[in-house]
Amino acid sequence: MRGKFQIMESVLDNTLPVGKPKWLKVKLPIGQKYTELRGLVDQYKLNTICTSGSCPNMGECWGEGTATFMILGNICTRSCGFCGVKTGRPETVDWDEPEKVARSIKIMKIKHAVITSVDRDDLKDGGSIIWLETVRAIRRMNPETTLETLIPDFQGIERNIDRIVEANPEVVSHNMETVRRLTREVRIQAKYDRSLEVLRYLKEKGIRRTKSGIMLGLGETEEEVIQTMRDLREAQVDIVTIGQYLQPSKKHLPVKEFITPEQFKKYEDLGKEMGFRHVESGALVRSSYHAEKHIL
Repeated sequence: MRGKFQIMESVLDNTLPVGKPKWLKVKLPIGQKYTELRGLVDQYKLNTICTSGSCPNMGECWGEGTATFMILGNICTRSCGFCGVKTGRPETVDWDEPEKVARSIKIMKIKHAVITSVDRDDLKDGGSIIWLETVRAIRRMNPETTLETLIPDFQGIERNIDRIVEANPEVVSHNMETVRRLTREVRIQAKYDRSLEVLRYLKEKGIRRTKSGIMLGLGETEEEVIQTMRDLREAQVDIVTIGQYLQPSKKHLPVKEFITPEQFKKYEDLGKEMGFRHVESGALVRSSYHAEKHIL
């Protein structure tokens, strides 16, 4: 599943090595907008990744009218070493889900919505039909809301990716997650070059803004990170997010290194020099961080 390694400091205290650096401390979300949205989520039992993933940026994003929703259930067919989502046999597809998500966005008065999903390799269409219907439902019910779709690789099957192209959200994102050398260990069923091809195909098909993200601290070298950024630019990716990997539980891959703010700033500067339209680089940066700015 794409980019669901978001966890709050209270969770981190039980899973990270001793000596967690001070720059990983998270402020509790506050503010009127956050309080209002939190009340709506609790009142109507709405499902957002922001709350279920305990995202450290929830207060900031909600303050900007941005929220992330996950479709196609909460059980993934893949077992990525970094991801806290359950792996197993997913539940039956809920064909009412597109309307439910669109209604949640309307209730919360979301200005910019990010939609993501688990991987559904059990489905012939990879879940792409629900993806298309979800975007259509959101457009009907919330015509002023802008959209980012954070998609799986759909096993590289073009007819499934074409449904995302048909939906034509403002931004289409697919995360590389890590560098080439670590892909088999970190993502297991995914392929580095296939992900690049998905991103390249989206751009060739006319998607205006493409986006990808990587996690650091899994044992990658600086040279490998820079090469991954170059590969993304070669695939004409417009936006890149770079954040610190944080271990969801002791069963997941360990954190090998805490990247310093200075190193994150170096990657940000290099990304701008490479020509990325937007570069979000920092310890607590996640896939949807500042997502509302990426449509510009």
